[in-house]
Amino acid sequence: MHTCPDCAYVEEQVRGNGNYEIIDIGADVKNLKEFLRLRDFSPVFYDARRQGMIGIPCFVLEDGTVTLVPEEAGLRPRSDETGASCNIDGSGC
Repeated sequence: MHTCPDCAYVEEQVRGNGNYEIIDIGADVKNLKEFLRLRDFSPVFYDARRQGMIGIPCFVLEDGTVTLVPEEAGLRPRSDETGASCNIDGSGC
């Protein structure tokens, strides 16, 4: 989602890299429905749901593995010092 600072950070890293596909869940209700289906049933999102987080950015790897860890997708995580986040307490999206 363009309004998510964590997602924007990921998008900056992958822009122009054909190894990654960005799917904006806010751009189309079809994308949102697919994400919610994944989020509702994948155990990867358990902690995110429990903490009231959305669970984005989310990465689906080539082998079908789902992760919320940027490093597992070959990316850098956004540092805590970079400012805004989606949660009121500043903990993430």
